[in-house]
Amino acid sequence: MKFLRRLRQLSIVEGVSTLILFGIAMPLKYLAGLPLAVTVVGSIHGFLFLALAAMFILGTRRIPLAPSLAAIGIGAAVLPFGPFVMDRRLARLRE
Repeated sequence: MKFLRRLRQLSIVEGVSTLILFGIAMPLKYLAGLPLAVTVVGSIHGFLFLALAAMFILGTRRIPLAPSLAAIGIGAAVLPFGPFVMDRRLARLRE
């Protein structure tokens, strides 16, 4: 269950990075003329997204997580609040 806990933690961090990218970095770029904000935050967010996708794929063997649920988790990470919704589903795996 340690892997599941880490997957959930990474999912939340990736979700927060999405919100920072959309809510802070992009307005700084377009409203304040600071494109570096998107460059930095976007790079961090991209790394976290790839790490989360890899964790979901590894989770199909380690937890075990159904491949369909792993695919839904990766898809949810594309949406701004998707990781938070997905966390609720992952929390039910413990029961």
